[in-house]
Amino acid sequence: MSSSTAKGKAPSAAETPYELPWVEKYRPNVLDDVVGNSDTIERLKVIARDGNCPHLIISGLPGIGKTTSIHCLAHQLLGDAYKEGVLELNASDDRGIDVVRNKIKTFAQKKVTLPPGRHKIIILDEADSMTPGAQQALRRTMEIFSNTTRFCLACNMSNKIIEPIQSRCAILRYAKLRDQEILKRLLEICEMEKVEYNDDGLTALIFTSEGDMRQAINNLQSTYSGFGFVSGDNVFKVCDQPHPIIVQATIRACLKGDVDGAIEKVNQLWEQGYSAVDIVVTIFRVVKIFDEMPEYTKLEYIKEIGFTHMRILEGVGTLIQLAGLIARLCKMNSKPDLFKV
Repeated sequence: MSSSTAKGKAPSAAETPYELPWVEKYRPNVLDDVVGNSDTIERLKVIARDGNCPHLIISGLPGIGKTTSIHCLAHQLLGDAYKEGVLELNASDDRGIDVVRNKIKTFAQKKVTLPPGRHKIIILDEADSMTPGAQQALRRTMEIFSNTTRFCLACNMSNKIIEPIQSRCAILRYAKLRDQEILKRLLEICEMEKVEYNDDGLTALIFTSEGDMRQAINNLQSTYSGFGFVSGDNVFKVCDQPHPIIVQATIRACLKGDVDGAIEKVNQLWEQGYSAVDIVVTIFRVVKIFDEMPEYTKLEYIKEIGFTHMRILEGVGTLIQLAGLIARLCKMNSKPDLFKV
């Protein structure tokens, strides 16, 4: 998003008495401003240009621009008729058969003045949470009203959408956003909002967001509102995640075979109130990008971390599980031959 475009979109104080969340304030209105997934966005631009919109399913992780892309497409297809020509239902609405029979059918039957050759658009956000019965009812509705209405479904997992609906739609898959793409948008927002920051703060925002743009922008606003300065420590205080520096110290102790030192660091995180899942997930994310170990060791570490994560998710989220993980990681370095195939 260019600075001028974003500034042009931000509402004035006269229009809104309250400050909008930045995630809404800087939400793109046209496809050119959507960050990442450029190949898929190009396909949507072709649809917007030609005006022949098929039924769509867009799947991918949260916070990477699925719903925003659909809204941008609808804006570009319908122009001034956007408000009248779009119905959005999301996960907060009831998703049973009654909604399909009543709300969706009523909207599909409604006469609306649209630009020539355009269709009404029904956006179903979090469509994978619709009940199977509602999805079955929806497939017939999609056929009956296909002359006047197009359906755009956004979901995290397209495999939860029943096959008959999938076969009626063009399926687009969105990948996780890259760190550089998130960084670029964060820098633009920092410039427009006059946010003071350092490099550690931006790195921490990218680390905590895990490819989720919405999370990154929310964490930026929360940190700036709470502390007035975006530094690494401030971001981790706001996000309340185990600090990667402590986790890095734990891994270095494991590489040296220092069990006591590593367990002391894990105890420190445990006493700060972090759960076993929080700790093991952060250990995984730090190991994945840790440059101080050979690739072979990194793979073995990730395998052990994966097994521990699985046990914790099964309900054994105790300090003993974490201590067992640390012991296995330390043993791996003291006797590497035991682990070689």
